[in-house]
Amino acid sequence: MKKNQEIASFGPIHLSVTDGAQSARFWQDIVGLSMLKSGRFLEFGSTRKALIVLHPTATSKFKNGYSGLYHLAIHLPNAREFARVLLRLIRSGWPISPTDHIMSKSIYLEDPDGITIEFALETPERLGKFNLESGRFEVIDAEGLTKPATGPLDIEEALSALPDKNIVKDIPEESKIGHVHLYVGNLKTTFDFYRKLGFTENLFYPKFGLADLSAGGAFKHRIAINTWQGLGVTQAPKGTAGMEYFIIKFDSRSRLQKAVSNLDNPEKIDAGYLTHDPSGNALVLTA
Repeated sequence: MKKNQEIASFGPIHLSVTDGAQSARFWQDIVGLSMLKSGRFLEFGSTRKALIVLHPTATSKFKNGYSGLYHLAIHLPNAREFARVLLRLIRSGWPISPTDHIMSKSIYLEDPDGITIEFALETPERLGKFNLESGRFEVIDAEGLTKPATGPLDIEEALSALPDKNIVKDIPEESKIGHVHLYVGNLKTTFDFYRKLGFTENLFYPKFGLADLSAGGAFKHRIAINTWQGLGVTQAPKGTAGMEYFIIKFDSRSRLQKAVSNLDNPEKIDAGYLTHDPSGNALVLTA
């Protein structure tokens, strides 16, 4: 495998929502994605690539206290497009949390059902290493300075990358689902599950109930898991808004088959292989 080549990427995230029309307005009018398909399900993304698929099947909003999706992340291809999304959200008046993780710049917000979405700009060149010895979750940046792993984003600096102030431009085709962060009931068993699929350790820190896995590229943060909803938590009751499943697309059929061979009784479906991690999160493997 070539240096920085990743073993897998993500397909669109499938979400269960309570009100298709309300969620469609959010993804189109607030976020700025294009509607690609409508009907039994609703598909949104760039003009040619789906990123989000909505299933209006939920009967109650997102609930804390369970395993499931912590957040999904749409990664923008450059600082200009990240700034465009940031400015659009600021002007919309929708509540957001602009955040600096050093390894990335992020904007967090919730959809109408309380599902958390992140827009991210990958900046691995700003990260030196994680600093986990202080008892706090910190990083040492590329200049050797110790900083919080989650701090406030310099909004003025981020917006300076957008000279035209055009907030109605389509989201670029290079945008992608860049990572998923999941609530789990058992950190070690779930971590081992994703390791068996071929992902490698970026961070395993039980003290913080947090682990992070890489697909092999320069940006290491692809699948994150945490136990912040409690040890042993299970999936939310049927009908709760949240993630239906996410899709892992391996870079080759041979890598897909190797991952599948490490699973217990995956279900073969048209889209690939359906399985569940030890915390009940559903995922489809394909190539």
